[in-house]
Amino acid sequence: MKLTKDQLTVNEMLILNSAMRDTEKSLALAYIMLIGGHLGVHRFYLKRIATAVAQLILFILAFIFYIVFSVTVEVEGGPFMMLSGILLVLFGGALTVWVIVDLFLMPRMVREWNQRIEDEIITQIYQLRLTNKPHI
Repeated sequence: MKLTKDQLTVNEMLILNSAMRDTEKSLALAYIMLIGGHLGVHRFYLKRIATAVAQLILFILAFIFYIVFSVTVEVEGGPFMMLSGILLVLFGGALTVWVIVDLFLMPRMVREWNQRIEDEIITQIYQLRLTNKPHI
């Protein structure tokens, strides 16, 4: 049997709310972290480590090609400048689009995280209820 939130007692709801306060993620904080979205900070916050690392790598690559492009423009130009410029636009553009998409995906990501945590806590409360049930 799966316990739902509306089947909890008052004490169990207090436990749930207390536990959620300690572990739930804030949408406002996630949006603030999105300002640094090019580093993947908001995804690290939401425990989406693989995609956070991917965003960080895209940023590092774009930054490297920005430096290379800047140096080659000053020195010589030519095909190396063109290649670094293309790679800068490719990596930087991909990261920019991804961060803009995250702007719209953020509410769902936070809601899914909080729901998953709430379900885990309710399952723990149910197991605790079963172990503390008096045997007849």
